[in-house]
Amino acid sequence: MGGQNYSMTLCNTSVMLMLRTQWGRQHCMWLARMVTKRHGQRDTAQILLLRGAKYLPDKNGVTPLDLCVQGGYGETCEVLIQYHPRLFQTIIQMTQNEDLRENMLRQVLEHLSQQSESQYLKILTSLAEVATTNGHKLLSLSSNYDAQMKSLLRIVRIFCHVFRIGPSSPSNGIDMGYNGNKTPRSQVFKPLELLWHSLDEWLVLIATELMKNKKDSTDITSILLKQKGQDQDATSIPPFEPPGPGSYEHLSTGTGKSKPDALAGKQEASADCQDVISMTANRLSAVIQAFYMCCSCQMPPGMTSPRFIEFVCKHDEVLKCFVNRNPKIIFDHFHFLLECPELMSRFMHIIKAQPFKDRCEWFYEHLHSGQPDSDMVHRPVNENDILLVHRDSIFRSSCEVVSKANCAKLKQGIAVRFYGEEGMGQGVVREWFDILSNEIVNPDYALFTQSADGTTFQPNSNSYVNPDHLNYFRFAGQILGLALNHRQLVNIYFTRSFYKHILGIPVNYQDVASIDPEYAKNLQWILDNDISDLGLELTFSVETDVFGAMEEVPLKPGGGGILVTQNNKAEYVQLVTELRMTRAIQPQINAFLQGFHMFIPPSLIQLFDEYELELLLSGMPEIDVSDWIKNTEYTSGYEREDPVIQWFWEVVEDITQEERVLLLQFVTGSSRVPHGGFANIMGGSGLQNFTIAAVPYTPNLLPTSSTCINMLKLPEYPSKEILKDRLLVALHCGSYGYTMA
Repeated sequence: MGGQNYSMTLCNTSVMLMLRTQWGRQHCMWLARMVTKRHGQRDTAQILLLRGAKYLPDKNGVTPLDLCVQGGYGETCEVLIQYHPRLFQTIIQMTQNEDLRENMLRQVLEHLSQQSESQYLKILTSLAEVATTNGHKLLSLSSNYDAQMKSLLRIVRIFCHVFRIGPSSPSNGIDMGYNGNKTPRSQVFKPLELLWHSLDEWLVLIATELMKNKKDSTDITSILLKQKGQDQDATSIPPFEPPGPGSYEHLSTGTGKSKPDALAGKQEASADCQDVISMTANRLSAVIQAFYMCCSCQMPPGMTSPRFIEFVCKHDEVLKCFVNRNPKIIFDHFHFLLECPELMSRFMHIIKAQPFKDRCEWFYEHLHSGQPDSDMVHRPVNENDILLVHRDSIFRSSCEVVSKANCAKLKQGIAVRFYGEEGMGQGVVREWFDILSNEIVNPDYALFTQSADGTTFQPNSNSYVNPDHLNYFRFAGQILGLALNHRQLVNIYFTRSFYKHILGIPVNYQDVASIDPEYAKNLQWILDNDISDLGLELTFSVETDVFGAMEEVPLKPGGGGILVTQNNKAEYVQLVTELRMTRAIQPQINAFLQGFHMFIPPSLIQLFDEYELELLLSGMPEIDVSDWIKNTEYTSGYEREDPVIQWFWEVVEDITQEERVLLLQFVTGSSRVPHGGFANIMGGSGLQNFTIAAVPYTPNLLPTSSTCINMLKLPEYPSKEILKDRLLVALHCGSYGYTMA
């Protein structure tokens, strides 16, 4: 038997190693038993190769290396490479195979990179070269965008992963290779510099043409697409060297380097009416994402590379042009905005202009992007991960178990069980959130106090009467963060100012109306009138409740000796607002946010405004339009039969439920219809019906509102189409259209 050929198939879990050997059957069976032992596959491969086993594919062309990479068996891959060094480049090229699971490739390369510093650098350099080649293919319009984009980002993700976990990888916060360092590790980025150079040249080129044509309406396409090119071989695209701005008569030189081949490709170039920015924005943005990933992998967590910040600032106008024309780019490729507030601020106005639904999808995509389990809520396998709470002391017992629970596991899933009850599952989880919603605002805990309209809640400045109040505020933040993380709705509605605190948005004097409508009107009066000769004798200090006693509190240093004048009254109003709405409850706000941010990063939540945050936390209410119409009043010249009013209600019937909620928020400051319907809507001084007031029409005039009296100030639009357009613009402008009565 020993003289016969045997095709060996050795199994270890899901991995098969197929080698042809001259060994006898007894040896084969012995080796097969070894496979079941620790490192059996690696040892078996070692022995077989020592005995002269041949590396052969099976009848389907599947090789031992394919199977080992599919299973993430780095040790066996290491043995195969030792005997067949050419397989090293095969593994590197496998990073482009989208059929192979990325995490398996990472495991293999992670193991190989741990063997030695030289092996680690070799892997990184090879990955950088493959990424550079793929990046230049992506910049070629004759290539398949979707395939090349996925390939580039996949390779760069693997590159960055290997870079971070290399042997004795430094974590000193130095941006290696991008701040002048010439260490061996920094040199692995050198091949990628060719791609970054091409990216920079593209953006400079587009910026130059945009600037040149800013003063006229000439389409950039007519300048850049001067002639139809021929399809170029996209298998190897070296970095281009663009000519001077506007000079595209010659698309290639004898140097072997290609010019921006947005000008090549029969299909693209034949459509002279296309916009080059539209043709290139997605491709360039994907390369920008790759650039950001490479910059970030060299920085400590939470820090953005200075080089990348400089890059974005340099190309600010072009990038804004990209996202203005195709906002989806923000969600697909500009992930850096979520991690760098300085850069986010440059694009925030564009982001906030995107549909609420799109921002919600982006929010949850990134919120769960780092979690190993794709299911947002599942039953934990470990019994110790179940939150076991007492129904008769649900607030305190929940606070105790949540504070001790593993935050990462709570992000992945929640399972709740009440003592003495067998029930588990999502019904119990929903019940738990619902009960806690009521308990958080239970007056017995003195954490929150009702607003003036009796339907919303604000942190209680006197919550210190409860010795554990800050711990409880932190717990309340955790519960709302968990609910938002797992898309569970809570039955709590907060004041507009508290939603602003969660979002980091400054409050203004209009927010005072939620806790003291009369005081808010007094502030409005100060702003609207000349106070020079009224003898008010106001100073930059106010009397307020401090730990149960009335004290004079300065609004700024030396405020007691500074008179409020016509020139500084706006500052006075803002400082009074901040004192009453922020400073008086700052410890409570800080404790709440500490818990909330354990589950919801500040960078993500700022995608929304205070009205949208309420919808995220408390859901979309049902609105009965017929009840709305029935309980609406008209003033300043409007009657129910007027054409403008009829157009208005036709528009309300036509728009989406989300837009109706925005309209309700716009006029009343709340997304909720009280129990009993629109007849029970509250205003600043009690029951106050929804009211529509006439305003003289001027072109482009938007509707405004007075939230204290639930009044919509609706211009006398000449047509239904104009009314609908102006109304929707006002609704999607958020709080900027609001005024005080």
